[in-house]
Formats: sequence, C-alpha cells, structure tokens
Amino acid sequence: MATPAATPSNAFKILTAAQWAEWQRTGAFAGASIDLTDGYIHLSSADTAGETYEKYFANSPDPLVVVEVDLRQLGESVKWEPSRGGALFPHVYGTIGKGAVVKVWEGDDVGKALFDELVRERR
Repeated sequence: MATPAATPSNAFKILTAAQWAEWQRTGAFAGASIDLTDGYIHLSSADTAGETYEKYFANSPDPLVVVEVDLRQLGESVKWEPSRGGALFPHVYGTIGKGAVVKVWEGDDVGKALFDELVRERR
C-alpha cells in the first residue's frame, strides 16, 4: 500500500524492558514474537498508540518501554497498512536500528497518561 501523504514522520513501539535491553545490546530490533510471526514490526502512530497499549500491554506483568522511531530513517521498509477498524498503521519490513530511535520512555513513565500526552503533542 502506498504511503498516505499526511502520515506522521515518527511512530511508537511498545515493548518489554527485556526486549529493549536486547535492542540496545545488538544495535537493531528485528521484532517481538508477534512481529516475527506476522513478518513485519508493528508500530503505532501517536493517535493509535494508546489503544495498542490498552489492548495488548496495560496488564503486562513485565516492565514496559516505549520507543519513538523516526520513520524517515527507515526509508522504503515502512508501509502504512490498514489494521484495527481500517486505521492505518506503520509496519516495518526489516529491522529498526538504534539510530532511528528518537526518544525512550521507561518504567513509571509508560501508561495511559503518556499516550494521552503524545496525542496532545501530535508527536
């Protein structure tokens, strides 16, 4: 699917602290188990990250990390594709290097309030 003209330049990946530690150790993220199964890395825009958090991560027993990714660094590996309710989500067909990471939130900073703030800021 072609990239829509008004897509954000940044997107967000919610992952466990252990997955983030591995990303830092190796220098690149190839995906969580669901990403590997689906064949691409699932990311969310600021507008959809809160719903992703609530649906898949809110009750996680593991400490969480949110990574903001500069999609421009990933070039053609990013495809905006419809998912939940037809909303477009950025999917990465490849790995995400540490150089594409813009900002990281960890621990107590990760929660519904963070995602509400991202929407307000339109990050």
